[in-house]
Amino acid sequence: MHIEISSRHGLSLDPSQQAYVQEKAEKLLKYFNRLMEIEVVVDHQKSGWWMEMVVSAEHKHDFVARGDAPGLEAVTDQVVHMIEQQIRRYKGRIQDHRDEVPQGGTSPTRPDLPEPPGSDEPPPAG
Repeated sequence: MHIEISSRHGLSLDPSQQAYVQEKAEKLLKYFNRLMEIEVVVDHQKSGWWMEMVVSAEHKHDFVARGDAPGLEAVTDQVVHMIEQQIRRYKGRIQDHRDEVPQGGTSPTRPDLPEPPGSDEPPPAG
């Protein structure tokens, strides 16, 4: 997986800041191991830090999150959390589709539903 961290308006992050952002971005692999690339754009404004993160995954459009906060660590945590939520929702949708009945299959019985009347009787001989 490739992680690209860039900054706007001539801003340069010091090595410890870059390491923090990279470490947090790498943790996204824990939630979804088919990530291809992460692009992070950072900007320091008068009111604080602004960040945009675009995460590309196999067979999926990009996950995108933007945020701003007074500190770089805070905005990084905020944006990574938003991406985590998007990945979890996406994985939930994927896993829900796996539980569906394939064509030609039978649906599983649901123990929480009452049995239809007469279902415990044997079929008539004939």
